[in-house]
Amino acid sequence: MKKKTIAIDMDGVLADIEAQLIEHYNKANGTIVSRESIQGLAEEEAFSDRTLLRGVLNTDNFFRTLPVMPDAVESLQRLQENFEIFIVSAATEFPVSLAEKVAWLGEYFPFIKWENIILCGSKRIINTDYMIDDHCKNLDYCMGKPIMFTAFHNVNQTHHLRVNNWKEAVAYLEETL
Repeated sequence: MKKKTIAIDMDGVLADIEAQLIEHYNKANGTIVSRESIQGLAEEEAFSDRTLLRGVLNTDNFFRTLPVMPDAVESLQRLQENFEIFIVSAATEFPVSLAEKVAWLGEYFPFIKWENIILCGSKRIINTDYMIDDHCKNLDYCMGKPIMFTAFHNVNQTHHLRVNNWKEAVAYLEETL
């Protein structure tokens, strides 16, 4: 029997980009942005200096040194028993991130085959049974079942099924088997 497929985003879902982004942005801008202060804000509101933000995101090793989300590694190992997993990242906007993301995945998720890593510009072409992402701009085009992973910028959005962490994501997906 063919396994169902899951497209899983990297930043904000597998990798804790929030913590690193806040740290780098504050250092570069001399601000005191915190996780609590940006809850419910759009990214443009939370990080208003867009030029500075793009500079932070294009810094060498920014993506390579992101912390892993709690329970992400164990959750993907467990899900891989019943699902085919594709890591899908809209990475081409930040070309410096491409090699860094591949290396990061190799370190933390070595059980994901290279052919199941998709670094793209738009996720509209992704056709999997499920998509786990933190951005509605990706989930709104999902051809399968969209699953929104909670992040500061989506806490007020309610038009997709929401999971708050990897334990909830695994529980939901295993119920669908």
